[in-house]
Amino acid sequence: MDEETFFLWGPRQTGKTTLLRARYPDSLWIDLLKAEEYRRYIEHPEWLRQEIDKLGVSPHVVIDEVQKVPHLLDEVHWLIENRGMRFALCGSSARKVRRGHANLLGGRAIRRELFGLTSAELGEDFELDRLLNHGALPRHYLSDRPHRLLDAYVSGYLKEEVAAEGLVRRLPTFSAFLEVAALSDTELVNFSSIARECGVSNQTIRAYFQILEDTLLATWLPAYQKRPKRRVIRSPKFYFNDLGVVNFLARRGELRQGSELYGKAFESWCLHELRAYNAYTEAYAELSYWRLASGIEVDFIINHMQVAIEAKSARKIQSDHLKGLRHLREDHPELGRCVLLCLEDKARKTPDGIEILPAADFARRLWDGEIF
Repeated sequence: MDEETFFLWGPRQTGKTTLLRARYPDSLWIDLLKAEEYRRYIEHPEWLRQEIDKLGVSPHVVIDEVQKVPHLLDEVHWLIENRGMRFALCGSSARKVRRGHANLLGGRAIRRELFGLTSAELGEDFELDRLLNHGALPRHYLSDRPHRLLDAYVSGYLKEEVAAEGLVRRLPTFSAFLEVAALSDTELVNFSSIARECGVSNQTIRAYFQILEDTLLATWLPAYQKRPKRRVIRSPKFYFNDLGVVNFLARRGELRQGSELYGKAFESWCLHELRAYNAYTEAYAELSYWRLASGIEVDFIINHMQVAIEAKSARKIQSDHLKGLRHLREDHPELGRCVLLCLEDKARKTPDGIEILPAADFARRLWDGEIF
């Protein structure tokens, strides 16, 4: 059992509850998805302390969907301080906790994240084309008919995460926004254009994107801006956190190798692996991207030019595919490794030192700790 209290955040259906039940089978379990438990604790959060004192339970407690009753965190704080209790606090949205100024336990709880399935977890069952089409959520990846599950997932998100929590005033507008936002996946976001298309203000669209981030449906990748020699883009790039969800929202159909949409999904998968590895191994690396105003870019920068990674879903790498990495090295001579992730069959290195790595080879080296 972990010695410290922790928050475990992750998108819906990543398997947070399953993981915690397997890891902490003998702990007291409070499931705020149950209507009766939700009603009890939202009306009387102090009952948590009283019931624990009465039951004399072990010093470990799991609270599932803790964001539904943020005031419980005051009781959690008291129990940590005065009873030496330890908690696993699980949720799919930090929005209500953060924006409601709830007690975040004053540094007494560490933050953990659970992502969709990774190549390392799937092992021999990892199929890149399947993951790029189905997404990394366990049920969707394993299903032969994920479209129905994705439809239910998005509907459930709108009903249970957005409407039930009162995050927006007009649900149909937000639902339409989701489909438009999906077209910005892996791209810089034009808020004004999306606002015009959805018929709302720029401020509203920015708030909608913040909801996607707070509910862990999407993330932003910042631009690398340190010591530029030429004018660089400073805006972040936007990514949905699951490929199945964005494929469904954007109505992409089946993604096939060689298409532009397959290339976007390939880039998104690379970020998924990097973020999961970074979180699970507690590497604490800074992830960013680099792009010149001319449009030349490199997909991922690790820390301060420790590693640069470009994702190209090509079966044969040409000189043009290496242009971004070479321009980056000109602007940043301190750059360490240059890696190009692709679909070639064998790993190799160009005469100027750029590593060409097939997807499976890259994934293995990443999880073996050989990339960073």
